[in-house]
Amino acid sequence: LQLAESGGGLVQPGGSLRLSCIASEQDSSYFNIAWFRQAPEKEREGVACISRSGERIHYVDSVKGRFSISRDQAKNTVDLQMNSLKPEGTGIYYCAASTLGYNERFDVDDFRYWGQGAQITVSS
Repeated sequence: LQLAESGGGLVQPGGSLRLSCIASEQDSSYFNIAWFRQAPEKEREGVACISRSGERIHYVDSVKGRFSISRDQAKNTVDLQMNSLKPEGTGIYYCAASTLGYNERFDVDDFRYWGQGAQITVSS
């Protein structure tokens, strides 16, 4: 499985961006997908995750009400809509895929497949 992110860039505080993760496998519904971000000199942290079916979704507290994760099985994509972005949202955003049972731990070791990352900078 190969993952590729798109949609990163520079945005002002309060602005919006939409990230997209496209999977190479035709049946990406086999995988649970999560978005992680890594700020400069900080550990990678989970932001949002979605189950294989798309029925279970979880967000880290800091983005609840502002971010929305969704998946389109037909297109093999998982999107992350980010609204009301804050400067602390700056970092590299990665999508990752897991074949394990769905959980909401955001443990990086659970995710076998990773994209190359997309840079997001929130700054005026």
